[in-house]
Amino acid sequence: MAIQTVGIIGAGTMGNGIAQACAVAGVKVVMVDIAQAAVDKGLATVAGSLERLIKKDKLTAEQKDAALALIRGSTNYEDLKAAELVIEAATENHELKLKILKQVDAMLAPEVIIASNTSSISITQLAAATSRADRFIGMHFFNPVPMMALVEIIRGYLTSDATHDAVKALAVTLGKSPITVKNAPGFVVNRILVPMINEAFFVLAEGIATAEDIDAGMKLGCNQPIGPLALADMIGLDVCLAVMEVYLEQFGDSKYRPCPLLKEMVAAGQLGRKTGRGVYCY
Repeated sequence: MAIQTVGIIGAGTMGNGIAQACAVAGVKVVMVDIAQAAVDKGLATVAGSLERLIKKDKLTAEQKDAALALIRGSTNYEDLKAAELVIEAATENHELKLKILKQVDAMLAPEVIIASNTSSISITQLAAATSRADRFIGMHFFNPVPMMALVEIIRGYLTSDATHDAVKALAVTLGKSPITVKNAPGFVVNRILVPMINEAFFVLAEGIATAEDIDAGMKLGCNQPIGPLALADMIGLDVCLAVMEVYLEQFGDSKYRPCPLLKEMVAAGQLGRKTGRGVYCY
């Protein structure tokens, strides 16, 4: 099936980023949030992002206007009925996602595909909360969505080939490079990335090198654009800790034990950029 209109639940960082990627590619968008203020902020964020692209000569004013015209903001879930695909991009909270998915599943036509932008929650479990497990899939976009090429497409246990193929085709239309992933804790990228960040905290805690030198070593020696500790500050130390705790619980393997220093910093409220202090001060 060809996806011409995408519904997005959530106008926050990920939701408005997905909306922008769709609109720039010529795909219609209905972006829904519970509060008009959130919708307005999301639309303003997209407009500002497109304006920056104009200043960098990566977009014309006409293309900006055309993209914005394709995005409709709403606080009414009923407006999602116009979409062939609805992407849930709410906060990474299991119970919240289940509540939203049950609500939209009950009102959408049977043929509509539902995707979750989750970075850690089981797609099979989320799909089981709906009446369309075969038409449920994970689409894990990366932040900032307009700039990052990767989309992890996660197949649940019952996801059909037709659903996978339609969503993968959309990702390509958006200019993304999708990879197909089986449902498993952390999928692919975070399964590798977050334990690496956790290990960087162990290295820091053991006094092997300073935070600056650890990050410089990974940037210069592994060609990473940002060091693991600086990246942890960007992600949020609380998020990194929560992911490691999920891995430890679900895998039962001690190699996923969160670093005590990471736990201490989170307990102290030093969560990274969002609190002004983490490994580094901002």
